[in-house]
Amino acid sequence: MTIVNDAHSGKTRETVTPPRRRRVRALPVVVLRLIVLAAILIVWQLLLGRFVDPLYLPTPEAIWQATVASAEGGELWNNLMVTMEETLLGFVIGTIGALVAGLSLTRAPRLADVLDPFLVALNATPRVALAPLFVVWFGIGLLSKVVLVITLVFFIVFYNTLQGLRSVNRDYVRVSRVMGSSESQIFRKVTLPGAMPLIILGIKLALPYALIGAVIGEFIASSSGLGYQIKLSSNTYDTAGTMAGILVLMLVAVLLNMALERIARRILFWQPDDLRETRQAKGI
Repeated sequence: MTIVNDAHSGKTRETVTPPRRRRVRALPVVVLRLIVLAAILIVWQLLLGRFVDPLYLPTPEAIWQATVASAEGGELWNNLMVTMEETLLGFVIGTIGALVAGLSLTRAPRLADVLDPFLVALNATPRVALAPLFVVWFGIGLLSKVVLVITLVFFIVFYNTLQGLRSVNRDYVRVSRVMGSSESQIFRKVTLPGAMPLIILGIKLALPYALIGAVIGEFIASSSGLGYQIKLSSNTYDTAGTMAGILVLMLVAVLLNMALERIARRILFWQPDDLRETRQAKGI
């Protein structure tokens, strides 16, 4: 939605930007991204490939060949499925738990004040240091990685949910009560939509941490997964294979973020286009 000045009346009016114009306006950004990516790959392949030992920094061509070889052998797909299962399970469970906890403590502010120092202490605990304990407690299988992912995701979504619910304009709530709305209607129509941008921001921030948590767990102790594949390649000084695993992780993170962006647009459909674009520019 854009605001334009009417030359005849001197007043401003709002117009809806057609979807086609928005796509055309976004096209140069995509082209610029491709140009930047192509420039990086060309410099890396032609310049760095000549002056840097491939043992330390393999060329994009060598990384691509290692990726294709791993995919053709089937190891890449098997390890990718394991990592995705750990990531998505931990992400979903941690997000749901954080949303429930945030909503519950918002309705019980006294309980939130009591639990605040304990939550801060738990959040300050380095989860990487806890990863070996999770292996001891839950084994080297799926469960230890899922628990590690949950601990990383939970607090990010929880604090964003709490802040989002607390930052809703109280005047809107008062006006809704004056108009005769029930508490459930106020929550569904006022509080939750007002908090949703910050909640979605927390979910978006937590997604890459979920992937990182799964990979860290696989580094500590695992017999499968992309983290295990990267660690195995690194131990054998296969830098091309190591970079291939990292490349796949980067692509997975980008694709997951794109899927989450689409879901966020559908949830925030009520926001004006200019406000949505401003929030996206700020990372919200």
